[in-house]
Amino acid sequence: MRNPGTTTHSGGAAAALPARKRRTPLPGAAVAALCALLVAGCSSSSGTDAASDSKITLTVGDYGTFGYKEAGLFDAYMREHPGITIVEHTVQQESDYYPALQTHLASGSGLDDIQAVEVGRIAQVVKKQATKFVDLGAADGVDKSAFLPWKSQQATTADGRAIGLGTDIGPMAICYRKDLFQQAGLPTDRAEVAKLWQGDWAKFLDIGKQYQAKAPAGTFFTDSAGGLFNAVVSSSTTQYDDAGGKLDYKNSPSVKAAWTLSTGAIQAGISAGLKQFDTPWNQAFANSKFATLACPSWMTAIVADKSGPANKGKWDIAAAPAAGSWGGSFLTVPKAGKHQKEAAALAAWLTAPAQQVKVFTTVGNLPSNTKALGQPEVQNAKLDYFGDTPTGQVYAATAQSIHPTVIGEWDGLVKDTLTNGALLSIEQHQSDPDKAWSTAVKEIDDKVSD
Repeated sequence: MRNPGTTTHSGGAAAALPARKRRTPLPGAAVAALCALLVAGCSSSSGTDAASDSKITLTVGDYGTFGYKEAGLFDAYMREHPGITIVEHTVQQESDYYPALQTHLASGSGLDDIQAVEVGRIAQVVKKQATKFVDLGAADGVDKSAFLPWKSQQATTADGRAIGLGTDIGPMAICYRKDLFQQAGLPTDRAEVAKLWQGDWAKFLDIGKQYQAKAPAGTFFTDSAGGLFNAVVSSSTTQYDDAGGKLDYKNSPSVKAAWTLSTGAIQAGISAGLKQFDTPWNQAFANSKFATLACPSWMTAIVADKSGPANKGKWDIAAAPAAGSWGGSFLTVPKAGKHQKEAAALAAWLTAPAQQVKVFTTVGNLPSNTKALGQPEVQNAKLDYFGDTPTGQVYAATAQSIHPTVIGEWDGLVKDTLTNGALLSIEQHQSDPDKAWSTAVKEIDDKVSD
C-alpha cells in the first residue's frame, strides 16, 4: 500500500476506512478472469485444507489502509479456513508503527504473525534484520516471479532470500478539488489540469500562486510542504542514495530541488501548513481547506474517507508533473511468531493476484503483482467516490513510466526528519529554512552514526 506517515498505506488501532464499491459492474470477460484468478489464489494459499486447520489466531500488524478488511479478504480467508481467526492491529501513521516494530524485533516479543514493512524501511530490514524473518520465497503458494522484478528485489537478500512479499506500489498523481479550481478561475478537466504543470514541478508551484491569488476564502492550494517534498523526490530516479546504495541525500539533485520547491511553497503562502496524517490534516479534507495534494494510488482511500459524503464527486485525479512512485509496502513473517507456516500461507494469499485486484477496486492500492496489474478490472477501474474518473487508467499509465530507484537503509529516517521535522518547523513555527536544514542534517547524521 501505501504509505501514510513516512510515509500511508499506511499497524493502538485506528478506525478502519469504509469499503468502496465499483461504480459500474464488471463486464463478463472480467468476471471470468477474476474467477480464474480466485481459483488459482485459493488453491495455492495453503498446504492444508480447511478441515485440517487447527484452532489458531493470526495477527496482522500494519498501518494506514492496506485494504484487506475493507475488501472482505480477512472474512473470506476465515471462511475458507474455519480453524483460523485473523486479528488486525493497525495504526494510522507508519512513523509511529516502525519504531514500535523495531522495539519488538529487538526484544523478540510482542510481534504480530505478519508484520508490514514500508518501502522506505525495507532496505534497512533486509540489510540488518533479515535473519529475524522467514524466507517467504520458499513458502507454499509463493511465486516470486509474479511480482514486478524491481519490487521483489527490494525485499530480497544478497543470498536470494525473500523476506517480504510486495503488497502494492505507489504510482503518483495529483488529486484536486474541481469546485475549488473553478472558483479560483482554473480549468477543471483533468487533461487540461495536467497540462498546467506537465513536466515541471516548478510549474506546479506557479499554478499554486495563481490559485492563491483568487482562492476561495480560507483555502490553500496544497496541503503541506512535506507532501510536496515527498512527491518531488519520489519522481526522481536519484533520491537519498548514490548508485551504490550509500546515503548521499546532501548532494542529491532531487532532494535539493524538493527542498527549494517546498520552502518556496511555504514562502508563497500556498501550503496549508499541515502535518500529513495528523488529526488537523484529516479534518481539513472535510472542511475543504486545500485544493490539491500529491496523491499516490493508496491516498485515494484516505481522500474518500476523510473528505466525507458531502464532498463526494468533487475530487478528481490528474497526472503529476513527473511520473514517480511514493510508498508501497511488503508483508513479512517474523521468526518469533508461533504460527510461521500459517502466517506465510496467509501472506501469500493476501498478495496473490485475485486479492490484489480486490484491494485495488475497493480502496485504490495499485497491485505489485504483474498478473493483477494486467487485469481489466484494474485497468478499467473507477472508484465510486471519484465519479467518472478513470482511476485505473491514470495510475496504471503512471506505473508503466516508473523507473526503479536505489532504496537505501536510511531513506525512511531521512524522509521523516526532513518532512515531519524540518519543513514542518518552518511551516508551523516560522523556523529559518537554513537553520531547519542544518538541524535536520545533524539529527540524521547522529542517528546514522549510532
